[in-house]
Amino acid sequence: MARHLFILNDPPYGTERSYNGLRLAGATAKREGAEVRVFLMGDAAACAKGGQRTPDGFYNLERMLKGVTARHGQVGVCGTCMDARGMVEAELAEGCRRSTLEELTDWTLWADRVLVF
Repeated sequence: MARHLFILNDPPYGTERSYNGLRLAGATAKREGAEVRVFLMGDAAACAKGGQRTPDGFYNLERMLKGVTARHGQVGVCGTCMDARGMVEAELAEGCRRSTLEELTDWTLWADRVLVF
């Protein structure tokens, strides 16, 4: 079983770095024997905001995160980063949860591969 940790730092929209990181996380989560965890920190914390509405034909990071969690992936959102952006746990998308740097440390030691976007 291969264990993958994706660490995202960029905002949900405006650049495509978080989009591309979640594309790869979602594709990896579909593979047999792959375990995926995603940690959102910095401006990427906003990727986990629930209730995102994007124009037709435009990607939606909330839906992409649900694709990861539907395949038993885990999504942690940096609590310090949430606080700095005025986000509360009740605003997080389904399957996402408030996390800590301590948990990111644990996940980093758990992972066979760490990819940073």
